[in-house]
Amino acid sequence: MSMPHTPWLRLVRRLLIATLSIATLALWTPANAQKRSESARRAESAAAERAYARRPAALRWADEVAERRGLPRDWVRAAVGQAVFLREVPRLMLPPPRGTAKNWRAYRGRFIDPVRIRAGARFWERNRLALARAQAEFGVPPEIIVGIIGVETVYGQVMGDFRVIDALATLTFDFPAAHPRAEARQAFFQDELEQFLSLAHRTGMDPLAPRGSYAGAMGLPQFMPSSWVKYAIDFDGDGRIDLWRSETDAIGSVASYFKGYGWQSGQPTHYAVRLTPEADLDALLAPDILPTFGAARFAALGAQLDTDGQAHAGPLALIELQNGDPAVPGNEPSFVAGTENFYVITRYNWSSYYAMSVIELGQEVARALGR
Repeated sequence: MSMPHTPWLRLVRRLLIATLSIATLALWTPANAQKRSESARRAESAAAERAYARRPAALRWADEVAERRGLPRDWVRAAVGQAVFLREVPRLMLPPPRGTAKNWRAYRGRFIDPVRIRAGARFWERNRLALARAQAEFGVPPEIIVGIIGVETVYGQVMGDFRVIDALATLTFDFPAAHPRAEARQAFFQDELEQFLSLAHRTGMDPLAPRGSYAGAMGLPQFMPSSWVKYAIDFDGDGRIDLWRSETDAIGSVASYFKGYGWQSGQPTHYAVRLTPEADLDALLAPDILPTFGAARFAALGAQLDTDGQAHAGPLALIELQNGDPAVPGNEPSFVAGTENFYVITRYNWSSYYAMSVIELGQEVARALGR
């Protein structure tokens, strides 16, 4: 007997719930809105306090850029003026404290894990034609490109959430003086901010919109503005360069970057090496990661190459990868012989640990795909 009345009862129930909800909103919404409004006002006030529009030196710099680049003065002043100081960024730029032991095994574990390998395999599979074309045109193997994009952004999953203009302005005008190379690094970021403003104006990009890393790197491959200007390419042929959404553009641009830095098609990145007890480590490590020694000189200094390495015609560098405190048994450093292509990878990030992570991630993804 109750069945015919069920729809009516449901309607009454819904009306009661809606009435209660409206009453609740009437009671709470103004207070919540006031709180939200106060919070928003505080945030806006704090941002205004940190805006570079309050810094005469920043606006004078903007005027100089406008004149040097032939950009509209008001546009550059407005862009720089709306950038805000990011308190956390200077701290992030400082190197680790002295005495901190490097650890290749720990570093490697940050970038080479099952999640990243699976994501890399999916990226490779859906972009296999673009990767093959990049290798054909620039000579850079797919595993190197896959390794770079995987280490940098987990194939677009982590591209950074700092406003690029804020990060670059902070490092231009407030670079930490405690950094051992503060003057040179600050000059680098001044140039990057100038490049970014020029790029934004030329392409019609809103300079306040892009987000990236705390250092101002952008997109899937985390290109700095100067690298975007010099090496980014429209590899998908749609008439524009989009390193945030176009995986094809990102692939072609990474290959273009490496070619621009002298990548040699077909050359390995490194060889296995074994040190003899008489090895002259001081001499072998003196050039750091810059390839310097021919294979014969390498052997004479006590670095024994594998068969392929002995036949290598170009210069080599002894790459040392520390594994924590060497006084602890099992923590002895690892060594490889780096080629000129290994050195090219370090132009992306000046670290042998980074380069080896890129190489080994690409190898692991290739292995997962049976390549």
